[in-house]
Amino acid sequence: MGFQAAIAACLSKYVIFHGRALRSEYWYFALFMFIVDIVAYALDMGLFGRPILNSLASLAFILPSLAVSVRRLHDTDRSGWWIFINLIPLIGVILYIVWMCTKGTAGANRFGEEPT
Repeated sequence: MGFQAAIAACLSKYVIFHGRALRSEYWYFALFMFIVDIVAYALDMGLFGRPILNSLASLAFILPSLAVSVRRLHDTDRSGWWIFINLIPLIGVILYIVWMCTKGTAGANRFGEEPT
């Protein structure tokens, strides 16, 4: 899945928490959010001197980022509730990143068919 296709998929499924998401879909969306964050922050500092646009962008992308994270966890055959492992300092974040980087289960799993 390419960059534009991943962004389009994530934004079109912005509140769909079932199904599965490929690694490329998750990481391209993470890259997109990082770029939007940098641009919004630069505009904020140039125009307002405080993070107004950055806050609005973060608020706008919270549901799509949660949805793609849950679908990515489903692809590794884990429940979406495992997203809360990020609340454990250091160890939880490291484990979460490892899960996001691992290949999904081949074929169908309990969360659906393998994404294409």
